[in-house]
Amino acid sequence: MSRPFPPPAFRIGDLVVDPPILQAPMAGFTNAAFRQMVREYGGAGLIATEMVNARGFVWMDENEAEHPERLWGVAEEPRPLAVQIWDNDPETMAKVGRRLVEEYQVSVVDINFGCPVRQVTEKAHSGSYLLRTPGRMFEIISQLVKACAPTPVTAKIRLGCSPDSVNCNEVARVVEEAGAAALTVHGRTAKDMFRGHADWDRISEIKAHLRNIPLIGNGDLDSPEKVVHAFKTYDVDGVMIARACLGRPWLFSQAAAALRGQPIPPEPSLPEQRQCMMHHYDLVKERFGEEKGTILMRKYACCYAQGKYGARHFRTHVANVSSADEFYRIVEEYFPMKTKEEIRAEREAEQAAETRAAETLNAELS
Repeated sequence: MSRPFPPPAFRIGDLVVDPPILQAPMAGFTNAAFRQMVREYGGAGLIATEMVNARGFVWMDENEAEHPERLWGVAEEPRPLAVQIWDNDPETMAKVGRRLVEEYQVSVVDINFGCPVRQVTEKAHSGSYLLRTPGRMFEIISQLVKACAPTPVTAKIRLGCSPDSVNCNEVARVVEEAGAAALTVHGRTAKDMFRGHADWDRISEIKAHLRNIPLIGNGDLDSPEKVVHAFKTYDVDGVMIARACLGRPWLFSQAAAALRGQPIPPEPSLPEQRQCMMHHYDLVKERFGEEKGTILMRKYACCYAQGKYGARHFRTHVANVSSADEFYRIVEEYFPMKTKEEIRAEREAEQAAETRAAETLNAELS
């Protein structure tokens, strides 16, 4: 299928998403520090928080406790900003949605119907568990839409609960009929977790089941070229980048440039990537203090090193750091400073030099 290119901006209610590239909400990762990193590089048309437990929010509010840690920064940071919430009770969701609109002035309230983690699905009967009960989804969405108006409400789903119970087309119709302003679809089932490949053909087929709201595709977008391919090949209005951006907050700016037909900014050098990671660490420490901030930064540091030569060795050492001094020392000693391609090129050059030396020696001996 040939698609319009470059893809136009699209609307979620009255909000214009331009460029049509969204940052996925990811539990444990997309906190205010990470969101600031993404903003500094640019390229994301809409940024999202981690998913917030609606029931936990209500409990904290009733007990006059501090609001959820996952709402850190939300009140002050730039807009547009989406906050994702989850639960299975329509009244609880509506209550929290209204608070987010009135107190935090968020741009979008997103509902998580896609999380496959057992603690959310089997224990709390939320997230992707609700895909088996579209009627319940309708109740949650419709009540939240009323509570949040005029702020738009969106939904994020998977293809279904398992490969033999794919019901994304039916669910998409329910989402729109309930009043949601956009639908995001991750191209795997809940049972798949993150194994295998996202099925973008299935995502694209959903568009025919929607009348007016935009469709956003999500899954396996780890390069600007894949983002371009998604827009050129599949019937989607927007794309959402998830895990691939965790150690590469510059990925959005690269993808946005590719969509504009401009030269794609190169990957930052390894020293620049290390500097980016240290800036990220400073932001985390500023909010959580040295000890907690250092512990929290461990997983981000592993993301920044992923795919580089020596990443495993670095992860082994950084996984146990608990102070700033330790973190700085481990980064200085072990953070990968050569790419796999550079190591390969060095080895090939060494082998070529050894071959030439052997040939020269053989020629002299003969």
